[in-house]
Amino acid sequence: MRDPLLDTSVVAVKPSVRQLTFWAFAIVFLVLLIAWAGQWAAHREADFQSDSINRAIEVHALGLRGEAAKYNYLPFTASQHPDVIAALSSPKDLARRQRANRYLEDVNRRAGSDALYAIDLQGTTLTASNWNDPKGFVGESYANRPYFIDARQGRNGQFYGVGKTTGEPGLFLSAPVRHQGVILGVVVVKVSLRQIQETWAKARDPIMLSDAHGIFFLGSNAPWLYQAKTEVSQDDLAWVRQHEVYGARQVFPRVPWFVERTEGPPGYLIRTRINGQSRQYLAVDETLPDLGWTLTVMTDYVAVTRARNRTWMLGGLGACLLILGGLYLQLRERRFAEQRNARRELEVRVRERTQELGEAHAFRKAMEDSLLVGMRARDLEGHIIYVNPALSEITGYRADELIGRLPPYPYWHPDDLEKHWHDNDAMMSGQAALTGFESRVRHRDGHDVHTMVYTAPLIDATGKQSGWMSSVVDISEQKRAEIRQRQHDEQLQHAQRLASLGEMASTLAHELNQPLMALSNFASAAKAFAAQGNQTLLVNSLEEIMAQAQRTAEIVRRIRSFVRQRTQGVENCVIHDVVANVLALLKPEIRVQHARVITHVQAQLPLVPGDRVLLEQVLLNLVLNSLQAMQNTPVDSRVVEIDATCVGGAVFITVADRGPGIAADIADQLFDPFFTTKVDGLGLGLNICRTIVESHRGHLSFENREGGGVIFTLQLESMS
Repeated sequence: MRDPLLDTSVVAVKPSVRQLTFWAFAIVFLVLLIAWAGQWAAHREADFQSDSINRAIEVHALGLRGEAAKYNYLPFTASQHPDVIAALSSPKDLARRQRANRYLEDVNRRAGSDALYAIDLQGTTLTASNWNDPKGFVGESYANRPYFIDARQGRNGQFYGVGKTTGEPGLFLSAPVRHQGVILGVVVVKVSLRQIQETWAKARDPIMLSDAHGIFFLGSNAPWLYQAKTEVSQDDLAWVRQHEVYGARQVFPRVPWFVERTEGPPGYLIRTRINGQSRQYLAVDETLPDLGWTLTVMTDYVAVTRARNRTWMLGGLGACLLILGGLYLQLRERRFAEQRNARRELEVRVRERTQELGEAHAFRKAMEDSLLVGMRARDLEGHIIYVNPALSEITGYRADELIGRLPPYPYWHPDDLEKHWHDNDAMMSGQAALTGFESRVRHRDGHDVHTMVYTAPLIDATGKQSGWMSSVVDISEQKRAEIRQRQHDEQLQHAQRLASLGEMASTLAHELNQPLMALSNFASAAKAFAAQGNQTLLVNSLEEIMAQAQRTAEIVRRIRSFVRQRTQGVENCVIHDVVANVLALLKPEIRVQHARVITHVQAQLPLVPGDRVLLEQVLLNLVLNSLQAMQNTPVDSRVVEIDATCVGGAVFITVADRGPGIAADIADQLFDPFFTTKVDGLGLGLNICRTIVESHRGHLSFENREGGGVIFTLQLESMS
């Protein structure tokens, strides 16, 4: 049998042992809990810092992309200009090169870029916006620059580097100059990222931008510039030296920092020294594949350390209070309750998260199905791995008929196979234009569909490229609308010419009646002289008949030339001839209105490039309006003054009358379509005149004249 005393002693000892064990466990538990709380606080603060970095990355990346996209149009636009094409076609023609210089200078000034220049196929700069600058680019060779090589091969180029001539870094965007399908040269725009550099310099923490080789070329910390994140390979180093990316720099040492990877938030820790002080940063890299750069944004890690230390201090103080207060039982119950609540909350969150994921998937599917823009995803080999219903609607092929297919795809237009292959190769190599490209496809039912295609890399969850995602926009209706608008504009111009002709109809009839009556009289006289045998008078009468017939034919020829809807196109126009032709056509109207026309055309005016018939239409409309405006003016004051001068390389033609002028309440509506002060007017004359002038890159304006009347001023570009 058991000894009761022994059992009692055992019972007395066991509570003491359990108590010591409990307190030891409690202390260890509290220490671990405080340590965990400190790490949790540090992790939470790191997450907050990481979120702040990600938001900053979005802002900085948007600024970089915006700066690059702001001038992306400029090389292509300049490459289409006739002066640039003419200079590259005839590089030895100094006059053409000078015109191109002035054009590039004007465009560069208006756009706000650093420099705009054109390079021949050998890499030598022929024309440049800084042609008049001591450090101008004219004559410099850029044959080894990647942007020249890309554009020389027919692609748009993008490159950041130190200028060979100025030594100033900048972003270079290039486009090939094509004429009749042949590449004549390259147009390049240089854009400075100085504003971004100055903005970053004011940042509290470092912001750095590196190229594809890991070399920092832009950032807020100047000592790190032109240093590499990792060792630069020999191939990359040779490429940088060959293309003189960073001028005379040949060596790119590693940046002086120590990298420590973290398991918590995305990013890594950097230990370095700045201004002689040891610093620790949390850094996050963001790849910008469309620019070929990597953006590194950092934030001071001291906030994370402070959060951990603060949590440890507060946790230790709390633990001491709990131990000293002897609230072990309450603490245990609270701990159990917290665990139960945490489990329940976790279960609720799991259910909510599962539901959210299901709703998000359904929402994404509904959104993709409702898109009017076609979406197509392909892997790196060109297999179609996804299409949305909009693309099936555009092409007429079901998704199961397209998924898994390799080029050529069934919707490729048979007449554009070569272009389709070229666009496909450009997309698969990552060289597709950021602004997209047009592509004509053949619908399954046989009709043509015009589309605009935009392509971007398809990145998986690990940040690795797995293919290409393209958006396909149907622009067929836009194409048809452009054609209708062009036809509508031509019809409006034709209607205005007919309207102007209608206003002169009675006067023209009177003008034609005079030579016809003269023909009849001279014919009767010739008949009489023939009967009398008077050869001298007979010959004189016949010559007068011929002169009157030629006069009649000239009037008819001018009317037909004015009414004809199709014009001769762009030519070098002589302003003196344009004025003479218009006055000859309006001669009957001038006589009927009892008016006079005084012309002052400057001798040896430069030629004006444009459509002569359209320019004559503009001048005729202005003179005719002036004549009609002076119907209530005394006869002695009915004078129309036409002046033509050249100022600063531009030709100015003014038409002034002595009519009542333009009232202030209608001045703002004078050029609006269908606005007129005439009872039977269409209100199209001045609107079409301004449209014609602006299509010639000119300007049409007016001002009231002192003493009564109005002066219309027509400004046109000259060939000088």
